[in-house]
Amino acid sequence: MSLAATLRVPVRRAVFSASVRRAEFRPNAYRRFTTGGPPPAPKSNTVLYASIAAFTAAAAGYYLYNSNSDTSREAATAIKSAAQAGKAATKFTPTKEDYQKVYNRIAELLDEAGDYDDGSFGPVVLRLAWHASGTYDKNLGTGGSNFATMRFEPESLHDANAGLLVARALMEKIKQEFPWISYGDLWTLGGVAAIQEMAGPKIPWRPGRIDGFASDVTPDGRLPDASQGSQHVRDIFYRMGFNDQEIVALIGAHALGRCHSDRSGFEGPWTFSPTTFTNDFYKLLFEEKWVWKKWNGPKQLQDKKTGSLMMLPTDYVLTQDKSFKKYAKAYADDQQLFFKDFAAAFAKLLELGVPPQQFVTAEPWTLKTLDEQKA
Repeated sequence: MSLAATLRVPVRRAVFSASVRRAEFRPNAYRRFTTGGPPPAPKSNTVLYASIAAFTAAAAGYYLYNSNSDTSREAATAIKSAAQAGKAATKFTPTKEDYQKVYNRIAELLDEAGDYDDGSFGPVVLRLAWHASGTYDKNLGTGGSNFATMRFEPESLHDANAGLLVARALMEKIKQEFPWISYGDLWTLGGVAAIQEMAGPKIPWRPGRIDGFASDVTPDGRLPDASQGSQHVRDIFYRMGFNDQEIVALIGAHALGRCHSDRSGFEGPWTFSPTTFTNDFYKLLFEEKWVWKKWNGPKQLQDKKTGSLMMLPTDYVLTQDKSFKKYAKAYADDQQLFFKDFAAAFAKLLELGVPPQQFVTAEPWTLKTLDEQKA
């Protein structure tokens, strides 16, 4: 049976049996469209079948991804595999330049936030990359960024992932423009773009992640619980394979963004510049006096001077635990050291759970920021 015939029936059934849930985007967001002349006539059946596979995947994948059904999500993944087969038939292999184009679109989208949070989607996209990767268990060999399992319930509904529908919907817009990229590569590349475009260090990155199924979803409880202490922090990060220095460096991502009472229960930003990546998180930890906030929400701290900043219990342990404090103080005193250590630890985080042979390049790439490309 031909590839076209093989795809025709299951795709038709999957598309029309899936219930469609349209993602809601902000009214000021936009999508680029290009138009051109009619495509040339295919020169061979290989090209024809590859084109059918790619078109079918693009048309069906969007509907299936937005369905509430895990079965539909698995069907979408199967269709994506057909699209990848189509790419192989046409000898399409994405290059570094292709991934730079995806990076650029993500970077442009970050600034389309309008009045969302502090005017940038960067922090929430970074959080998506972090949470999609931080489920790795080195002893079981499960979790991590390889299968992008947050697409499925119940992982998408875990308390630690509350609010990340915003980021996943944004990334879905990019996916429609570049359907050949896997969700795992897309989400982690989003994290790279978020850090670099918000004045952070260069993050080494390389593609190669594949999309999994609902059966690959990780159990709840693998991400940090912000209400806990130093032992919990170590338990979570040691399970992923990090040491104390890497733990402290990764927590420094709290230089960006803010907590929301309707998501995590906590409320407020960590720094006065939540859309710029700096070492201010550590400096404020040691320079400000922190007191317990008196409110009806979960236990958190606020700065005594202004009452406008917050720290989580898992943040404050960096000033109390002897080993953690050593590194936190070093980062407070030296931003370049923090940038160097964060870049290494974050790059490691983004590759957790990905078999080395899957990567398309032996050495990670460094992608250019939008400003660098304009220079």
